[in-house]
This record gives sequence, C-alpha cells and structure tokens, in this order.
Amino acid sequence: MNLLKKLIGQAKNPSGRLGSFMLKIMNVAHSNMNKWAFEYIVVKDNAMILDIGCGGGKTIQLLSQLRKDGKIYGIDYSQQAVTDSIRANHHDVETGKVDIRRASVANLPFQRDAFDIITAFQTHYFWDDIEKGLKEIFRVLKSEGCFLIVAETYKMNYHMHSYKTKEEMEILLREIGFKRVKIFENKNKKFICIQAIKG
Repeated sequence: MNLLKKLIGQAKNPSGRLGSFMLKIMNVAHSNMNKWAFEYIVVKDNAMILDIGCGGGKTIQLLSQLRKDGKIYGIDYSQQAVTDSIRANHHDVETGKVDIRRASVANLPFQRDAFDIITAFQTHYFWDDIEKGLKEIFRVLKSEGCFLIVAETYKMNYHMHSYKTKEEMEILLREIGFKRVKIFENKNKKFICIQAIKG
C-alpha cells in the first residue's frame, strides 16, 4: 500500500530519479491516446497553444509537429516535469517556439484571452480544485478557442471524488461558460476526450 501511495504521489508531482523515470514511461504509454485525441482539434498556423500538466513533454512534441508557426507554452506543478519537458523539447525551447515553466492551473501566469488551444492530458483528475482550474482556463482562452481534456476513463474514476462522469463534466463546463461541449470516447471506451469551445 505504501508503494502504491508513493507511485501515485510521483504521478501527481514527479520528483527526483523516480519521478523522471515515471515521466519517461508516461511519454511512451500516453502516445497513442494523444494521437487519437488530436483528431478533435484543428491547429492553425500562428496558433497560441498551452499544454497544462506537460509532464515529460511528449504532448508538446506532438503539438509542435502539427503546426509551423505560433507558440506553444507548457506548464507543470512539478519542477522535475518542467526540467524533463524542457530537455525533451530542447531545440524548440532554444528557438523560442516552446516556453515551459512551473505553474499551477489554479493560478495561470498568462493574460486574459491569450490562447487559441489549451490541452490537458492525463492531469485534470489531480487538480486540487477543478472548478478553479477550469475558470482559469476559461479566462486565458480566446473567444471560440478550444479546450481539450483527455484522460483514461479508469483514472478519472479512481482519482476523482466529484465530476467523475462525462455528464457531470459537461454540466460543469457549461456552467463556467463554455458554449459547446462535445465528448468522444475511443472504441473500447478506455479513453475520453472532452472538447469545450469558449463562448
């Protein structure tokens, strides 16, 4: 039981060698899910993109491949994740295409209406206050901007005490102000993708 708690703690806030090892595993394990979810966003040139909970940096790599210009920001609460994500995207960081920093979803260090696309892969079920986090995302997302939540269904069921179901998440997103919410599941219903458009 102590080992399970330690692993969950490392998944939530990776640190040290074990955290770095887990981030590498996540990069590989989540790759197919990420590619599947990218079917539900259109990335235009010059798009401003934010990846919340950037982990080991794989999502940022894939987003960078989808677009030529614009800029991609990544944030993570874990300093280890920030370090590893910068390392995984070192070329794009050096050229200025990618900017990765330590920050919390509850207090995003960006101005209002800054982003065309915001993604949150395998992270929202770890947020301390999901309502506050979603309100911050709504604040920094442009009008008609797209917010994408992607997760493995069983992890939502395991980690979340409220808003476990897709119906509850849709209601919450609409209450916050997202005007169009669509929910997609892969054929085995292992992955869920919630697409929310700001009104």
